[in-house]
Amino acid sequence: MNEHHHHKHDEHHSHHGDHENRVTHANHGNHGDHHREMIRDFKKRLAVSTVLTAPVLLLSPMIQHFLDFAVEFPGQTYILFIISTFVFFYGGWPFIYGTYTELRSKNPGMMTLIGLAISVAWAYSSAVAFGLAGKMFFWELVTLIDIMLLGHWIEMKSVLGASQALEMLVKMMPTTAHLVRGESVTEVPLEELKPGDTILIKPGEKVPADGTVIEGESYVNESMLTGESKPARKQSDDEIIGGSINAEGSLRVRVKGTGKDSYLARVINLVGEAQKTKSRTQRFADRAARILTFVALASGALTLSVWLWLGYDFVFALERMVTVMVISCPHALGLAIPLVVAISTSLAARHGLLIRNRTAFESARRISTVVFDKTGTLTTGEFGVRRFTSLTNRFSSEEILRLAAALEEHSEHPIAVTIVKYCRDNNLVIATAKDFQSITGKGAQAKVEGRDVKVVSPGYLKEQNIAMPENSASDGAETIVYVLIEGELAGSICLADAIRKESFEAIQMLRNAGIQTMMATGDNEAVAKRVSDELGLQRFFAGVLPHEKLAIVKELQSQGEFVAMTGDGVNDAPALAQANVGIAVGSGTDVAAETADIILVNSNPIDISSLVLFGRATHKKMIQNLAWATAYNVIAIPLAAGVLYGAGFVMSPAVGAAFMSLSTVIVAVNAQLLKRNSGLRGA
Repeated sequence: MNEHHHHKHDEHHSHHGDHENRVTHANHGNHGDHHREMIRDFKKRLAVSTVLTAPVLLLSPMIQHFLDFAVEFPGQTYILFIISTFVFFYGGWPFIYGTYTELRSKNPGMMTLIGLAISVAWAYSSAVAFGLAGKMFFWELVTLIDIMLLGHWIEMKSVLGASQALEMLVKMMPTTAHLVRGESVTEVPLEELKPGDTILIKPGEKVPADGTVIEGESYVNESMLTGESKPARKQSDDEIIGGSINAEGSLRVRVKGTGKDSYLARVINLVGEAQKTKSRTQRFADRAARILTFVALASGALTLSVWLWLGYDFVFALERMVTVMVISCPHALGLAIPLVVAISTSLAARHGLLIRNRTAFESARRISTVVFDKTGTLTTGEFGVRRFTSLTNRFSSEEILRLAAALEEHSEHPIAVTIVKYCRDNNLVIATAKDFQSITGKGAQAKVEGRDVKVVSPGYLKEQNIAMPENSASDGAETIVYVLIEGELAGSICLADAIRKESFEAIQMLRNAGIQTMMATGDNEAVAKRVSDELGLQRFFAGVLPHEKLAIVKELQSQGEFVAMTGDGVNDAPALAQANVGIAVGSGTDVAAETADIILVNSNPIDISSLVLFGRATHKKMIQNLAWATAYNVIAIPLAAGVLYGAGFVMSPAVGAAFMSLSTVIVAVNAQLLKRNSGLRGA
């Protein structure tokens, strides 16, 4: 989208938008370079034209008359013609060429308007220079070109910021890697890495490629990739993402994805795709620009004929016509949407929302129902200790947990591992156990701090005819183990798939925004009900298969709901594709969500609510910008046509152009304000 201006012809010349090209493009940093090159080109044309404007002004009879001085020498008209012609072809070239490409692709727009205006002015003035009766307005022509170049230059500079999101992502990769061959470690350029190579990542270095840790332990900061602020602990067999930063330990990593296959390249692709997909609103802006072209041509013709019909001379009528055509150039309009698009895409990417489909993102503001998958989306997908209770006043509930963990340290069972992990995470000192024995299929026992402790399943209690405590029978939503101390039932520990801390807040935010929340899960009724009740969801569907999730989405849509579906698994793919907005929870590198429109990099449900609010903020900005750009034209065109001529007010082409550039700048500034009130966390 950065070539939106005079290089609009790129779009028509070659659809060089295929993704690979895009990534290689970006990888070599060409994307921004090309844009900077254009900015330099405009700046040069602007500088040369501005310098040459001085002699044109001095030699123009009207300016001399205006400032009451005279410069006369033979052939001055021809010199005026030569300098102005140079400015017309050199300074006006982007507009002339732009007109040609727009007309060739039958897509008249902004360039056509400027091109037409300056060509009419130049042709007419040249004819006057060579003897046609009338007034020359070479000076209007050159000042118009100056101001147009200036407007474009400012415009392009403000757009540059938006295209830098891609470049920033590219720069996140280091340029070299330490390749391990046997005993030796050599530094090689990144391009030479192949999947299967082993690389060494020293403390403080950037990770050069996606891979799997084979040796070493460290914490890695992935926040710029996943938005997860807490450094992730990495040890053997953990996946690691290229572009993240290694903290204090050395790691040896087996390379998995490099170049085009790396996570980052996919992210770059997604951002690139998003900036390319023109949204419906964007198409609306293009339509508006086209309509304006015809309005300009019609107003121009009408202005000319009305003034001639009123008996004014052709020069006056022509000047009015030129002014009208200049004023109509809808630059602000052309900039209104692309800027917002670019800024919102890069803002969202920085906050862990990868927007693959612009249209879906813009319609995020219309979401009326969100259907969540449970495991891995609302819950962590991992077993966790939910609660632990003491059933005797001799021991506190924490004592119960501590004593149980002492036994469980000796076991590899998932329940045991979970209990030990919980104690460690919560800094509970685990006691030491002696004489550990497994009670096959029922639990374990040992001596802890001189006491006989058993951790057993409900089945063991039944066998031993120990009465179950009230209200603790598992309803299938949780797994419960009991702790016996000296043969007496002392406490229970409940384990379940833990609900993400952020889920509560996310559901609350969505409900406050007036959006229905539902859950569809393959899990059993009891588990689904527990999660649903705890989070305050409006409805839940349990035990559903992939095609049934799809059917649920369809059913809601048939009731007139605008549905967003969020999920993380293959089983969610059909529903993600069917939903109006498919949101994939891309935990880590697995951006396998080809079917989704938007990917939540850090799997945080709160991002879904931010997405809706951000969609609303973005849409508001687009409408504001379109309204501003259009209103400006509605007022300016009649003034340029000379409706206030009787009152002594006539807008000259140069003033018209100045106003137009101003409206462009206002639109650019307004787009930047999106960063202020985007509804994104920490934006």
